[in-house]
Amino acid sequence: MGPTGVGKTELAKALASYMFNTEEALVRIDMSEYMEKHSVSRLVGAPPGYVGYEEGGQLTETVRRRPYAVILFDEIEKAHSDVFNIFLQVLDDGRVTDSQGRTVSFTNTVIIMTSNVGSQYILDTDDNLPKEVANETIKRRVMDAARSVFRPEFMNRVDEYIVFQPLDRDQINSIVGLQLGRVQQRLADRKIKLLVTDAAVEFLGTLGYDPNYGARPVTAFANGHLPQQKLVFKRLETSEDKAAAESRAFSQTV
Repeated sequence: MGPTGVGKTELAKALASYMFNTEEALVRIDMSEYMEKHSVSRLVGAPPGYVGYEEGGQLTETVRRRPYAVILFDEIEKAHSDVFNIFLQVLDDGRVTDSQGRTVSFTNTVIIMTSNVGSQYILDTDDNLPKEVANETIKRRVMDAARSVFRPEFMNRVDEYIVFQPLDRDQINSIVGLQLGRVQQRLADRKIKLLVTDAAVEFLGTLGYDPNYGARPVTAFANGHLPQQKLVFKRLETSEDKAAAESRAFSQTV
């Protein structure tokens, strides 16, 4: 639970990669697509005689074919109340029956649900409070907000609640470093070595930092600028091309 861009989905990806050796083991279901009552059939399959009956449900068919997976229900507060009935069955019994009468087991899956409920309490934290006190206050307020939105029988079936704090500048810079590392790898495949200075990392972190949107602006900014010809390329007399990226590549003022 927490505001957008703080790493909830990235955690699910990392867990899938760690447990099943591939991010493809992550099954992400956007609950904003399940806001209507009839959308329940998309999870477990359309009833007999309806279009799409033979295709199976988005949830049940995926788990039936890949029983070892991390299932991510993204922004669950947006789902219709009837969809939560499916959640209750999965969380309680570890299985659900699809529209074709087949029992699909979830015993080998890890289920993660994300929510933005209570995010305003996280973003409005008093910076003058000691960190431990602030964290306890935030979690209490977020859980109170969750109880006002989700039914008790649903809350009781969740094993653990994790509240994500807003990212600070050091964490943002670390994320910039990760993004740059991915760009470096792509360039390395083309025999180009990208050298990035600390000033460039700091500059990207400054331009992309927004406490309300977390790391999303950083990712968009880095991906939008680095692959373009806004880098300072210095060709060196070596067997490989080396590209030195400095902060002045993005602004004349740095």
